[in-house]
Amino acid sequence: MSLFLALIIVAIVLGIIGVVADGLLFLLFIGIVLFVADLVYLFMRTRRSARHRPVR
Repeated sequence: MSLFLALIIVAIVLGIIGVVADGLLFLLFIGIVLFVADLVYLFMRTRRSARHRPVR
């Protein structure tokens, strides 16, 4: 879970720098791609853990 939060923070920081700094718009796109990849990672992790729960 800490990896997920760290990647979210990095994506937000890159996005902010990309918007504020002149000529660094590519950082915004890198932040967006990182954010989407992080959401896919979270989705895959929750989907995998839901299958392995024991039935009570």
